[in-house]
Amino acid sequence: NPLLENLVSKVSIASRKTYGAGKKRVIVVDCGMKESIMRQLQRYPLELVRVPYDEDFTEEEYDGVFLSNGPGDPMQCAVTVEILRKAMRKQKPIFGICLGSQLMALAAGAQTYKLKFGHRGQNQPCIDLESQRCYITSQNHGYAVDEASLPADWKVLFRNLNDESIEGIVHESLPFMAVQFHPEAAPGPTDTRFLFEQFYQQIMQ
Repeated sequence: NPLLENLVSKVSIASRKTYGAGKKRVIVVDCGMKESIMRQLQRYPLELVRVPYDEDFTEEEYDGVFLSNGPGDPMQCAVTVEILRKAMRKQKPIFGICLGSQLMALAAGAQTYKLKFGHRGQNQPCIDLESQRCYITSQNHGYAVDEASLPADWKVLFRNLNDESIEGIVHESLPFMAVQFHPEAAPGPTDTRFLFEQFYQQIMQ
């Protein structure tokens, strides 16, 4: 039963790899990451250290953490959630995509649930609750964050306009942000690619 398996363990990178060079070092947690996401990150002058989903990197020196997409139920990735909790205590910038969004929510103390109808496709409308702008996004996920379980210091950043489920969360005061959709847009619309730039700017501060 794939719902009861840790599918991430089957698709995560086997051992760490380093890409690029720069004054800032970012840990990239590979939960089954699309190569298009890695290519997007490589556009920035950063040292990118890609690690397996279950590797504890929290004792190392780093300037930011990126959480990738991946398959299955986020509750099956308890080891990743625990590592992420430790990383969040350092208060360095963290950006999650798709499964990474669900893992960040779990690490923050929220819950996730299985959608009745998963979001699959390149034309999912999402509203940015801060700017009230609507973006067309590429999505491929079957789980979502339970809004009622979000801690008080977190808020909803994006919402799906089809079913009103959460598509993005952000911490009120710390540099933690995550989205359910794929802003790298490969394939799909490029409306939200600016989120990578926001993450980069947080790292450089």
